[in-house]
Amino acid sequence: MMSDYYSHLSERVREQLGNLIESADVAFQELTITVGKDNLREVACALRDDKNFACEELIDLCGVDYSQFGEGAWQGPQYAVAYQLLSISNNHRIRLKVFTDGEPPIVDSVIEIWSSANWFEREAFDLYGILFDGHPDLRRLLTDYGFIGHPFRKDFPLSGNVEMRYDPEKRRVIYQPVSIEPRVNQMRVIRDDNRYIAPDIEEENSDA
Repeated sequence: MMSDYYSHLSERVREQLGNLIESADVAFQELTITVGKDNLREVACALRDDKNFACEELIDLCGVDYSQFGEGAWQGPQYAVAYQLLSISNNHRIRLKVFTDGEPPIVDSVIEIWSSANWFEREAFDLYGILFDGHPDLRRLLTDYGFIGHPFRKDFPLSGNVEMRYDPEKRRVIYQPVSIEPRVNQMRVIRDDNRYIAPDIEEENSDA
């Protein structure tokens, strides 16, 4: 079974990487390795080069903001970076995760290990404000250069911080503070009536 395979793989990770990692856990038939910032590059190289892991490809990288995780009960570092790794030769996937804190949050770049990290790291920087030390060209990717803030952070206002418009006098696009009032969206009330009750299939079949 797939879960047995990843259980054995997690044991192999613990045996070979030992104190370099903080955990190697299997959940929902997926293996997640958590590593400290100081050991990120060494563990990443091992996952790429060791034939037992052989994660030749980084297929995705994303930032995570944990500030409201567990309804605000989270006590760990606010940010994390998750790396989705693929081994073609071994036909398995591994998630590598590193936590970081501070302002700005900083982790090492893994471009020299997986070149595909280039735009992924730029995206995480743009959306979460995470700096990747050693990135050769770390600048915004999805938002424009006049944008203020990082829109995937939990504390980013829904209306944003600035708005842009064309100024006919200056004959160019300008940025200015947002002109709309900030608002907090409320969840729609779900009423407990028969519109939201699934039909009893057994009763329908008996009536038929």
